Amino acid sequence: QVQLVESGGGLVQAGGSLRLSCAASGNIFSINTRGWYRQAPGKQRELVATITSRGSTNYADSVKGRFTISRDNAKNTVYLQMNSLKPEDTAVYYCTADTKNKLYWGQGTQVTVSS
Repeated sequence: QVQLVESGGGLVQAGGSLRLSCAASGNIFSINTRGWYRQAPGKQRELVATITSRGSTNYADSVKGRFTISRDNAKNTVYLQMNSLKPEDTAVYYCTADTKNKLYWGQGTQVTVSS
């Protein structure tokens, strides 16, 4: 079992920045890829970014160049640095941790970008 605790969500103005954090606990040695998803009102949940245990990253086109995913394996924590935020980035953001047989999800944290 893996437990994920997110922090850093909140309300920011357009053009601002926000950093999300997600700490993992439990069977942390089973974790491979970490990621962030988001779900905006009326839209499907989408994959925002992923990072492998070796540090390889992938981003959704909508956030590429603005968001940066990173991880600190010593702290069992993944981060999402969000810059140049836009109102369309408003969503509930979910942290994930992928193991060999299951994808674990955080509780979700609200990010609201005001115009």
